Amino acid sequence: MASVNHTHNHPNFHPPNYQKSGGFDILYPLRRFVDNIQVKNYRLAHLICQIIPCCCPFERSIKMFGYTFDIPALCKLNPLYDNFVGLRFRALSYLSDECGEDVTKYIC
Repeated sequence: MASVNHTHNHPNFHPPNYQKSGGFDILYPLRRFVDNIQVKNYRLAHLICQIIPCCCPFERSIKMFGYTFDIPALCKLNPLYDNFVGLRFRALSYLSDECGEDVTKYIC
């Protein structure tokens, strides 16, 4: 079976944390710190999974006077959201792969 090569460009598409060259990102040191955390400890992995929620705690549906009002998830407004989600995923992967633990209790 032949492989398909991606040969065209998407000039206006950038990853979520894309920073234009020459731009200044004041949160870069903190992003790098979170991304460099190595999850190699059973207790640390559990702590990370307990502290970082699997879904946005602010997303709600409220019923008042017969109407339903949806409050959207505000987690995407957090500039470190992607970094924390990645850290939580690394912790879940460590618990599942290295420790052989069932991580369904940490998944929404």
